[in-house]
Amino acid sequence: MRKIILLVAVLLFANGYSQEAGKFRVGLDFGYVPAGGGGGGLVSLEPKFNIKDNMNVGLRLGGAAVVRDLVTNNNDEFTAKVAGIGSYVGTYDYYFHKSGSSFAPYIGGGVGYYSLANVELDDADVNGGTSTELNPAVSGVFGGLIRGGFEWAGFRMGRF
Repeated sequence: MRKIILLVAVLLFANGYSQEAGKFRVGLDFGYVPAGGGGGGLVSLEPKFNIKDNMNVGLRLGGAAVVRDLVTNNNDEFTAKVAGIGSYVGTYDYYFHKSGSSFAPYIGGGVGYYSLANVELDDADVNGGTSTELNPAVSGVFGGLIRGGFEWAGFRMGRF
């Protein structure tokens, strides 16, 4: 309990905002991916360069894995759809903060390439034996992202 109180105190009383023009920074993000009948996770690494005190540009390298439509029956047979997503996106963020404040709301966006791989799994009992059927599909598409959130004393909370 003391560790939690200490962490909250550090976050509340941290002084200043760390983004300065000409500096380099790296973001590491983790998240949950909701999906119908399943779910997954994502991770991304985003090196950024601060072009001004309230603006940065970066390259977001990310990946996600999702399992959805997972169905099992009494015979230990299952079907599921599994997807893997990789992204390579150039990004830009703008921060709305006052000098000396540790709280900074931001908005941002980006454009890049997304690679998508889907596999349908079907474990069915065929003539007394078990077989697993895989139906893979791979594609790529150019796309974008829009995001917003806030940074507070080094902690970043956002929504894509």
